[in-house]
Amino acid sequence: MDDVYYTELAAAYARGMLPDEDGDEAALVEAGRAAGLKLHRFKRSAELPRVRAVIGMLHGLAPESLLDVGSGRGVFLWPLLDSFPALPVAAIDRDQTRIDHIEAVRRGGRAGLWARAMDGAAMEFGDNEFDAVTVLEVLEHVEDPLAVAREAVRVGRRFVIASAPSKADDNPEHIRLFDASSLSALFVEAGARRVSVEYVPGHMVCMASL
Repeated sequence: MDDVYYTELAAAYARGMLPDEDGDEAALVEAGRAAGLKLHRFKRSAELPRVRAVIGMLHGLAPESLLDVGSGRGVFLWPLLDSFPALPVAAIDRDQTRIDHIEAVRRGGRAGLWARAMDGAAMEFGDNEFDAVTVLEVLEHVEDPLAVAREAVRVGRRFVIASAPSKADDNPEHIRLFDASSLSALFVEAGARRVSVEYVPGHMVCMASL
């Protein structure tokens, strides 16, 4: 099972959703399946090139705390928690249902995880509150990407990592397309001290130093 799922996280989710269940991780996952919980969200995605690239950057940068903006279904969040089990992580998303899923993982055993429904363009955090901020596959969705970038730079202390598609696709939720120049310019205007962009298959990953 470990080669298909983030088993520890799937078990934590099952424990958080089914507090009367007990047993080891395998038993909890089976109980979750029997109860109809959608555990497919915990299938491993670390091999996605953009996820692998960001996880690699974070290993080199060794953040002390991290805010993930727009965590969505957890395509990046679950690999992050798997790779950095001791890292304090805050996750925000505008979708309360997705936040509820993340909170279930916290209740099920990941005490260093915190999640709230929040707009990335108006974050309820203080300046420099997080060592690192990730904004992955978000900016192409929002009406005002500069507002999100400014907020990420404001609440970040050392760096922001952002990713976005590098070519047009048929996703109707993607309302804009960046290139390396426009993505860099966005974070420079947001107040980053230095910005670099690298390409992975189908995407760009931007590192903004603060």
